[in-house]
Amino acid sequence: MHNALIIAAEETHNPLIPPVYDIVWSAVAFVIIFLVMWRVVTPRITKMLDERTEAIEGGIKKAEAAQEQAAAALDEYNKQLADARSEASRIREQARADATAIGNEVREQAAADAARITANAQAQIEAERQSAVQSLRSEVGTLALDLASGVIGESLKDDAKSSAVVDRFLADLEASQATKTGEH
Repeated sequence: MHNALIIAAEETHNPLIPPVYDIVWSAVAFVIIFLVMWRVVTPRITKMLDERTEAIEGGIKKAEAAQEQAAAALDEYNKQLADARSEASRIREQARADATAIGNEVREQAAADAARITANAQAQIEAERQSAVQSLRSEVGTLALDLASGVIGESLKDDAKSSAVVDRFLADLEASQATKTGEH
């Protein structure tokens, strides 16, 4: 029986070890699939991965170039902004200087106009004073002649005589006024 078991055990097939024809056909199928994968699929996958790598690297380069352009545009914008600010500051300073100059010019013009008006007014006052003095002299002269005629008892209608008397009287009057003013 023991022999029978050994014979029976030899006839039974081990499920872990496949038959030789399965191993051969499996090896042939493996080699064919391996060759197809190695010759056809692997180059396509490699090509696709290379294209994808190039596309990614190209995108990165484009992004870097765009970033550089953006940085250059930002620098240019900042430069233009600084230029605009300095131009605005210069314009403000120029406007202030112009306003100061215009103000000074207006003040000078006003001062000149005031001086001219004052001078004209003083000249007019002096002319009116001279006219009033002349009128008073004439009236005082006439009154003095009438008085003198009444005191002396003779007529002083002679122009040369009356003019000399009036001038002497007025000179005496001005001299007495000058001495009174000098005393005070």
